[in-house]
Amino acid sequence: MKVLLIKDVKSLGKAGEIKEVKDGYGQNFLIAKGFAKLATDEVIEEWKKEQEEMKKREAEEIARLKEIEKRLGEIKLVIKHKLGANGALYGAVTKEEIAEALKIQEGIEIDKKAIEIKHPIKTAGSFDISVKLGHGIHAHMNLEIVGE
Repeated sequence: MKVLLIKDVKSLGKAGEIKEVKDGYGQNFLIAKGFAKLATDEVIEEWKKEQEEMKKREAEEIARLKEIEKRLGEIKLVIKHKLGANGALYGAVTKEEIAEALKIQEGIEIDKKAIEIKHPIKTAGSFDISVKLGHGIHAHMNLEIVGE
């Protein structure tokens, strides 16, 4: 029996491969558990179309992320924060504050988990912030902390 693997199967192969298996193994395990489909011409053609569609969506997503990366490199984000008597900030500037300011000032929504701060920001000044956008795309933006 020929099956098209939908998911990776440890001892058999990777998703997208067509394998020849025994009838019982194919019907009772692979197809029953959703790891494979019977390899008919229609199923194979449908799989190829789905893969093409996924590649197309991924290419669009990468193009969108590269546009965001370009925009982040050009902007200078300004956050106002309370200053203490010695000139230090009350508390540190959080990733959540940066994400919220980015959304309000520039209209760019980024998950706070994607923002990387090497050291806690506890003073006013200019900082370089790294943002992981996904698909191996990293953006850098300038952050200006101004005291109130």
